[in-house]
Amino acid sequence: MRRNWKIILGSRIDKSATAPLYMQLIQAVIRDIQSGRLPPGTYLPSTRELATMLGINRKTVVLAYDDLVAQGWLATTSTRGTMVSSSMPDGEAAMEQRHPAEMRMMTHSYAVPPPPGRSLALPSGTGLKIDEGTPDGRLFPPELLARAYRAATHRLSRTNDMQYRDPRGSSGLRRAIAAMLAAERGLPVTDENICITRGSQNGIFLAALALTRPGDGVVFEQLTYEPAVAAFERLGARVHSVGVDQHGMIVDDIPAICEQHDVRAVFTTPHHQFPTTVALRPDRRVRLVELARKYGFAIIEDDYDHEFHFQSQPLLPIAAYAPSEVVYVGSLSKLLLPSLRLGYVAAPPPVVEAIAHLVSMTDGMGNSITEETALAIIENGELRRHARKAKQIYARRRTAFAQLLADTFGTAAAFSIPDGGLAFWVRFQADMDRMEKRAAARGLRLAPSRSFMTHADAPRGLRLGFASLREEEAQSAIAELALAWGE
Repeated sequence: MRRNWKIILGSRIDKSATAPLYMQLIQAVIRDIQSGRLPPGTYLPSTRELATMLGINRKTVVLAYDDLVAQGWLATTSTRGTMVSSSMPDGEAAMEQRHPAEMRMMTHSYAVPPPPGRSLALPSGTGLKIDEGTPDGRLFPPELLARAYRAATHRLSRTNDMQYRDPRGSSGLRRAIAAMLAAERGLPVTDENICITRGSQNGIFLAALALTRPGDGVVFEQLTYEPAVAAFERLGARVHSVGVDQHGMIVDDIPAICEQHDVRAVFTTPHHQFPTTVALRPDRRVRLVELARKYGFAIIEDDYDHEFHFQSQPLLPIAAYAPSEVVYVGSLSKLLLPSLRLGYVAAPPPVVEAIAHLVSMTDGMGNSITEETALAIIENGELRRHARKAKQIYARRRTAFAQLLADTFGTAAAFSIPDGGLAFWVRFQADMDRMEKRAAARGLRLAPSRSFMTHADAPRGLRLGFASLREEEAQSAIAELALAWGE
């Protein structure tokens, strides 16, 4: 039976499409083999004949046929030409065995565990955004970064260091971070205590993976950093919560939990508590260390924005005086650029080794060029200069933002000007669900108040970042929030 190949295959060739013609032809043939329209043993026209029928170049058909033969869809004989391979299953049965990605949107027929009960955080939308306390990436000079990248690339090339490397990260950057932590934050560490991570969130996840097993208990404040909670829950940990007040975590709530559950870790942000921005009082820090020693749990100290403190000298990290009890997570991203994704974990060597093993399984070797670039920026003093300049700008924005909130909401918004950090914690006299829904309808993007809560009775508020907003941007964003509140 003579087939009308122009109708069978030509209807699937679109010369105006961006996909190459030979790839369109490959997909058309595979699709018809899978559907049963081209059974095993069916002979196809010669390359010259099909090219004439479809009005395309013969080389395009040759390329498609050769590819289909190499993949096993077609076979050639020396006398009769090209045919559908006799090893192909008949009709729809082929669909069960072959799933070329080119054929259709990818689907799956295997079991996938359900994702955690949280929305995927995507930087989508075109409206105004009030973040949770992100630095302004526009402040870092791009030419400085480009220069440092070029220098790092040339240096690594000359020394043949663009190979697989220590999963703990660049030795030079680890030494620089250890020196910074020792000199500026009082941590008794060397490079052996440091592992470089892809940002602080990656450090939290690696620490969770190293320290906990399914069923282990982990204590959080009732208001906390939700991605950290999600990381532990994804690994099967049981989350318990304690209160938080104007002096930080209510540490005396912890013993009752430890008496009833096997608690392996306590996660805390003592420097600028997330999201409320308060500092954990010194006596509570000492008590937390005592409890860690008594019950044998690790303190995971997330010091995500230590550099940005605007009032008195900041308190030393808990890791400075209890290094054996603390896994300290920090970030260079807030000092440099969030998109660089540079964080670190400072911990006792056995913990660092365990995390390095996890890095070797999930990330291989990190990003040598980015790490060496960061090292160059640290060593030439540019990081310190940038931090000093950015801190001055953020201090002014903090003052202006506080005035803007007061002028806009008056007594309807309760907040304190934070001593440090890059965000305000604001509690509104409003139906928060309705207010947030209206804000979203107006194109204003912000973190939902419920995302900070680990307990249904936790107080609700919004964490409003000020550092990444210029004055006119902040005015526009707060104006939209005021309209959502006023409606």
